[in-house]
Amino acid sequence: MMTKTVLVLVESVNEYLPILEASGFRLILAPTPATRAQAVATRGGEIDAVLTRGPLGFTADEIAALPKLGIICVIGAGYEQVDLLAAEARGITVTNGAGVNAPTVADHALALLLSVVRDIPQADASVRHSEWRKVTRPSFANKRVGIVGLGAVGLAIARRVQGFDMQVSYHNRSRRNDVDFHYCQTPLALAAESDFLIIATPGGGGTRHLIDKAAIEALGPEGFLINIARASVVDTEALVDALQHGRLAGAGLDVFDDEPHVPDSLKTLNNVVLTPHVAGLSPEASRGTVQRVVDNLLAFYAGKPVLTPVHS
Repeated sequence: MMTKTVLVLVESVNEYLPILEASGFRLILAPTPATRAQAVATRGGEIDAVLTRGPLGFTADEIAALPKLGIICVIGAGYEQVDLLAAEARGITVTNGAGVNAPTVADHALALLLSVVRDIPQADASVRHSEWRKVTRPSFANKRVGIVGLGAVGLAIARRVQGFDMQVSYHNRSRRNDVDFHYCQTPLALAAESDFLIIATPGGGGTRHLIDKAAIEALGPEGFLINIARASVVDTEALVDALQHGRLAGAGLDVFDDEPHVPDSLKTLNNVVLTPHVAGLSPEASRGTVQRVVDNLLAFYAGKPVLTPVHS
């Protein structure tokens, strides 16, 4: 095949980009808004493919500026800021990295759950400050875990929590026939029968504030919420209010509405554990993600079906 040129907008997998080059692709690196705008404006005619991630997306105007664009590859599962309709109108293929980093994201979800329920950051701080603060915290056996979104990540979380002897229920767009976990018709019903609620659903308009004030209240003063999906799925204002007033026991959050800006109202709470959108990051996940991009690109340019297509 002729050498194809890929515009790379992501900054998190630089170490693994040689996998792309080894497969014969030429890369234009544009990890900042300025270099991105410049590349689209001045080199639009050269670009055959784009590598982006959900929050960075790719707009209709950018698509229009690239006459040779044939495929947009999104690393990670989420693709909320990619203009799928504009891509479809041009016959441009869009792929994502669904499932590739699921084990890593599931590990992080468990790490957040264990940390916040067992009060690990506060306990660690107390030892460092010679306070020796001993607080009794809940155990995990026989607790009820509700998983919102039972895709690759949700399933990986379900498998892990079963190792802690927890019971799994879930809410999904549709009931899955390949699992025997209890299915709840609504997020509200799931929250009402969960001790721990873990959000693992895609972002975007369809899931906005799926977990609203009513669901947070249903989870209740002994309940914990973990979000490793997208902040938009949870009503942050209602969440903060419940955490401040003891109507929710705690939360573990890896995602925020306006990253990297995190509201001070969250930072000042001592019943939350906060991480900077790192749930999907591991050497294994990064390598696998870039390999998936390569496999999708090679399939596309060989005229074969791509592995993980995304449709509007």
